Amino acid sequence: MTAAAIDRGIDPHAAPRRSNPGPASKRIIVGYGFWIFLLSDFIMFSAFFAAYAVLSGETAGGPSGKDLFNLNTVAFETGALLLSSFACGMAALAVQTRQTWKVYAASASTFVFGLVFLVLEIQEFAKMVGDGAGPQRSAFLSSFFALVGLHGLHVTVGLVWLTVMMGQIATRGFPMNTLRRFLCFALFWHALDIIWVGLFTVVYLMGAGK
Repeated sequence: MTAAAIDRGIDPHAAPRRSNPGPASKRIIVGYGFWIFLLSDFIMFSAFFAAYAVLSGETAGGPSGKDLFNLNTVAFETGALLLSSFACGMAALAVQTRQTWKVYAASASTFVFGLVFLVLEIQEFAKMVGDGAGPQRSAFLSSFFALVGLHGLHVTVGLVWLTVMMGQIATRGFPMNTLRRFLCFALFWHALDIIWVGLFTVVYLMGAGK
């Protein structure tokens, strides 16, 4: 270190700076990209929520939410999804500590509760269609089936994703790529839980009171 460098305020004991730090690590890139995906998903759901809010009163003389919604069934759906989200959190913790049997047990619970939620939702849709309250009946029902069905489609994708993850853990163990993918799945699953809480409040609770 020269005297001129010291005069310019350069610390003689500081580590040399890298002029070109290079690209970000794969972990950062994957995490950043997945957060962008989740945010875009929230934006999409916001648009569907807005459409439902505008059309919720447009029943065209047909049944309204008060006539159609069974809050007892929806409460079971909500409980199943909340339990599934809790089990997913336990699975994510087990993955971090590489406790294989806990990962399998918690993931199986996540899948079962998620499947229960999906079956109850499909039964609800089938009953409404059988009663003549399908999506073509009114703008209200079109927006309802679009919003709730979109969430159900995401749950279906999540169950398929979880099944693939379990296959990867069974065959490959716990490499860093698998850990990152499972963390992304857990974030996705918890996001669906948050969206459902909003959906349960806006669609079912408020709809049943109209």
